[in-house]
Amino acid sequence: MTNDDLSGMGPLVARLGRIGQRLRNADQARPWVLDTAVVVLVFVLFCLPDLLHAIGGDGDGDGPRRFRLAFTQLPVAAMPALQAGLVLPLLWRRRAPAVAFGAVTAVSVLQWSLGAALRADVALFVALYSLALHGRLRQLPWACAVTAGALGLVAARVSAAVSVWDALFFLLSTATAALALGLMIRIRRAQLAVLRDRAARLEVERDQRGRLAVAAERTRVAREMHDIVGHNLSVIITLADAGAYATASAPERGEEALRLIGGTGRQALSELRRVLGVLREADGPRTEPELSPQPGLSDVDALCEGVRAAGLEVVYRVAGDVDALDSGVQLTVYRIVQEALTNALKHAGAGTRANLSIVVEDTRLTITVQDFGPPSPAERPGTANEEGHGLVGMRERAALYGGHVTTGPAGPGWAVRATLDLAPQGGAR
Repeated sequence: MTNDDLSGMGPLVARLGRIGQRLRNADQARPWVLDTAVVVLVFVLFCLPDLLHAIGGDGDGDGPRRFRLAFTQLPVAAMPALQAGLVLPLLWRRRAPAVAFGAVTAVSVLQWSLGAALRADVALFVALYSLALHGRLRQLPWACAVTAGALGLVAARVSAAVSVWDALFFLLSTATAALALGLMIRIRRAQLAVLRDRAARLEVERDQRGRLAVAAERTRVAREMHDIVGHNLSVIITLADAGAYATASAPERGEEALRLIGGTGRQALSELRRVLGVLREADGPRTEPELSPQPGLSDVDALCEGVRAAGLEVVYRVAGDVDALDSGVQLTVYRIVQEALTNALKHAGAGTRANLSIVVEDTRLTITVQDFGPPSPAERPGTANEEGHGLVGMRERAALYGGHVTTGPAGPGWAVRATLDLAPQGGAR
């Protein structure tokens, strides 16, 4: 078969699939239509010829003479009754397959006990097939035993014309084929049902993963927005207050405060554009904003300078191989330091001092921010029943690397201490 032939089969297969789906939908809506069609087909193919022969007076005219003499010729009135008993139970072959099989088998045994042969006996194989397909599996052993007994009776009745073993071989082979066909279709349907169920579960899991990813991204963006806006606004407010006090006595200090406010605002706007730029959907051609890289340890100096300009004296110390840290760890350290310095500026106030240290020892990184501010511990974050977003964000960032954050009073001021685990299993996120 050529590639053209295979490509030409695509629309045909799709059309056949659609036709099959329509037929299945129609059968689910009106199951009695298919059952009636099966009964009508069996009647036309297997019952009608026997009736025509009986009405024509040559009901025994088929087959060799010794085969005709081995069976009893039924009266014209008895033949339709037996045929009805064999065929009509097939109307319930899907709704009550065991009952239909039992009724067909009983009529078939009665018929062969009378010594009559009818083409409608094919209903026994149809009923066996239906039981294997629609019935309970535990009913199949006794159904097979009953079928073997009934077919043994048939083989004994035809022994005058055909060898018993030949008859048994033919009849049992036909019954086995009907049983195997029913089981094969049943197994295939079960496999398809499992595949459909699995596909449905995978779709649900995919949707759940999508929702979890969206929730995690929302949390990340909210944390980034809080760090950016909270820190820069705290610096701007402090600078604005300081500029307002200095305007009257030292105008040049007021102008410097305004310049610092402008620089801090531009930095905040740039970081907001970076965060919001990744959230925009790409629907058509658009101009991408200029995105700066995520901040790292090299930006901590600039962060400290901004806080110093707002009036908080920061003493910064680094120990260990910080240059070997990956970008994710550096971003986490930067954000924790940013939040801690923001809280120190907000609660300790300008004109005080804060010590910042970042120490790397083996697989452990420690961040310590201690200020010497005047407010009492009751006014500090984390001492109330409800923590602020900043402390929650710091703990979430530290937890990503198997670490934790502790806060509390230290001397006259307040201390924030964060530890991160830099081991591969904790840092490979």
